[in-house]
Amino acid sequence: MRIATTIFLTDETIRPDRLGRELEQRGFAGLYLPEHTHIPASRDTPAPMGEPLPREYGRTLDAFIALGQAAAVTERLALGTGITLVTQHDPVDLAKQIATLDFLSGGRFTLGIGYGWNVEEAADHGVEWSTRRELTRDRVALMRALWAAEPTAYQGTFGSVRASFAHPKPAHGAPRILLGGSAGPKLFGQIAEYADGWLPIGGRGLTETVPVLRQAWSDAGRPGEPVVVPYAVRPSPGKLAHYRELGLQEVVLQLPPAGEAEVLRTLDDFAQYL
Repeated sequence: MRIATTIFLTDETIRPDRLGRELEQRGFAGLYLPEHTHIPASRDTPAPMGEPLPREYGRTLDAFIALGQAAAVTERLALGTGITLVTQHDPVDLAKQIATLDFLSGGRFTLGIGYGWNVEEAADHGVEWSTRRELTRDRVALMRALWAAEPTAYQGTFGSVRASFAHPKPAHGAPRILLGGSAGPKLFGQIAEYADGWLPIGGRGLTETVPVLRQAWSDAGRPGEPVVVPYAVRPSPGKLAHYRELGLQEVVLQLPPAGEAEVLRTLDDFAQYL
């Protein structure tokens, strides 16, 4: 099973180039980064991880720029987002960013996406909260049109793009797309409709939920099985063994949002799982 990592990289933590080198040299499989453009200081939305909201949420580096820096100093390290808030981006610009990063890294990018939790942050981007799921699906479809081998038009409910010359293309076609969110028929139906798999935060309850997702996938007529990548996991030998028993092939371990010394000590501890 591939062992990747995630971290809130900020202006106060280890730098992405330094972390990328250390991960690759130590044999870790990948680096996934979250994003928040900003956290409104006045907020009615309760943080799902509890209050007060951890400091790093308002200090995150731009995920694509940070991953680009990590890509430039590595050769094999997989790169991903966990998650990209698609509704908070112009989809034409986002498609270009993703294609460029994937092209320059030789096809190492995974697009983890999600619907978000911070109503005020989304509102500042002009997002209507009640339609964010449909908007995400629409924008993914628009981006797939821009990544297509030939000029392809897309007309959606929320946006459209003309058949266009849009290069570079992702190295191997559209990148792998994993959808984050809480288990349930609605999410699993959306994964089966337009994603390649699920990015469950924390990885709890997968014994019960993975078979349900696989059934939704089969019911939708999708071949094979959906990818399931437990994300932001606090590891233990028993937990990782359980994921292997479920047939999962990748897990993303949570690193502390800290300086270089603490992050490297954590990598030394996590080396037991490689």
